[in-house]
Amino acid sequence: MKRFGIVLKYELKEYFTNKVFMGLTVALVVLGAAALFLPRFVDMSGFTGVKVVGGGSEETGGESTEEEKALYLYVDEAGVVQLQILQEMFPDVDWQEAGDADALRASVEAQDAEAGFVVTGATQYEYYVYNKAMTDRNPDIFGQAMKLFYRIQYSREKGWDLGEITAMYDVPVTVTEQILNKDSGSNYWYCYVLVIIVFMLIVYYGQMIAVSVTSEKSNRAIEVLVTSTSPNSLLFGKVIAGAVGGVFQMGVILGAVLLSYQVNREQWGGMLDMFLHIPGNVLISFAFFGLGGYLFYAFLFGAMGALVSKTEDISKSVSGLMVVVMGVYFFSLMQLMNVDGPVIKVLSFLPISSYSTMFARVAMGSVAIWEIVLSFLILAVSIVGTGMVGAKLYRMGTLRYGNPIKIGTALKDLRKSD
Repeated sequence: MKRFGIVLKYELKEYFTNKVFMGLTVALVVLGAAALFLPRFVDMSGFTGVKVVGGGSEETGGESTEEEKALYLYVDEAGVVQLQILQEMFPDVDWQEAGDADALRASVEAQDAEAGFVVTGATQYEYYVYNKAMTDRNPDIFGQAMKLFYRIQYSREKGWDLGEITAMYDVPVTVTEQILNKDSGSNYWYCYVLVIIVFMLIVYYGQMIAVSVTSEKSNRAIEVLVTSTSPNSLLFGKVIAGAVGGVFQMGVILGAVLLSYQVNREQWGGMLDMFLHIPGNVLISFAFFGLGGYLFYAFLFGAMGALVSKTEDISKSVSGLMVVVMGVYFFSLMQLMNVDGPVIKVLSFLPISSYSTMFARVAMGSVAIWEIVLSFLILAVSIVGTGMVGAKLYRMGTLRYGNPIKIGTALKDLRKSD
């Protein structure tokens, strides 16, 4: 135990004295918090729907300097355009009537006006723009306006009351939702984000552990280390230190982002709730299962690192493990749309996938307490078993040099030695 403590202390020191590690953590915390505090100091009302000045908030429409409106031109050759409707459908546009189509075209070409419309018939028009952006919805909106012009004109000719007809077709329907358990639609996106986070944690720190083990082996430092401590202490020390470092970094960043959003939720108008307003029970299950899944794979990454002698061979050694991790990741994301289905229920009890699928069920589906407890017990037992097997592979591979050892060969050798 003493040797394990020495290794753990040394590995933790490597993490927390690493300028890149700490600098990246601080930078991401500052950037995340600054982005979420932005509406308190910058007018983002066009995006959030809430205007904020000097830390206080008020609905859009308070004291503000009116932004300069874009200039659009139109030519009404059919005599159907109603300017009031255009102003309502394009609230950020200043409309002016041009003399003719040639004058409109010249103004748009000279970029004196941003866009122009020439109405050539009751249901026909031409759209002029100098550079059309991918997000340009002007033709769609003006097309809706043209339909409204046509309906007004047609109703006048027939003597119909367009208001009554519109009210009949657009009758409002009131619905009151009574959600008795979970709202999967609103919970989907933060589950999606959390699955990505735990996947990144496993891949990033798992690769880091594998590289650390292989580096010590490639420079022969492992020969000195195994004479002063046991391979078990080395592997467990590296994995636990990686877990502490990863949880610290991810916890600080995620905590800063979630806390910053809660402080500024009113300023954002609640528009980021789908990503950042995460219930406590989901965060707790994410912490336990995410950490468990990380430990499960970290032991395997450490063992895979011991099976090669050169850092450039790591990709070959961990390729099979990466296929499993990637497969679980993509399959979990696909199954988020059906969290009460039989597939994700099975996955939530398997140690290779429960780290992402069980907290998804907690957030979006129906899951009993006994299922959560059983799944975590299976994961915990699997972590211990994986740690023991990983330690044996690590012990066997530390003093073997040359070509990478295949995992199948390593397991056969373990059975023979047992």
